[in-house]
Amino acid sequence: MDQNVILFFNENQQALPLYESFEQKVLESVEDVHIRVQKTQISFSNKHNFAFVSFLPVRKAKERPASFIVVTFGLQRRVESGRIDAVVEPYPNRFTHHVLISKPEEIDGELMGWVKEAAVFCAGKR
Repeated sequence: MDQNVILFFNENQQALPLYESFEQKVLESVEDVHIRVQKTQISFSNKHNFAFVSFLPVRKAKERPASFIVVTFGLQRRVESGRIDAVVEPYPNRFTHHVLISKPEEIDGELMGWVKEAAVFCAGKR
């Protein structure tokens, strides 16, 4: 485990296993992934950033579990799903989706399908 990742989760250590599971699945399903730990997020990139892990407050405090991560990914389409906590369109036909994850089983085929789609989409950008 990268020391910077451990420091990122210093105040949220209970969420570290969620991140480890997500990171492992990304590395297994997307080629040439680069991981960059920043102050407020961890980014996953190929040619461009395609996914992020953070503690973004996408739900009201009383609706958030004690331990969670937020997985963010960008697509050229809007995903309609009850699992998506928030969607924004920062540019025409570019949608940023936020999904709160509080259990390992939520890092499933559906979520990873969106992440893989985001990786393909970002790899094709100029």
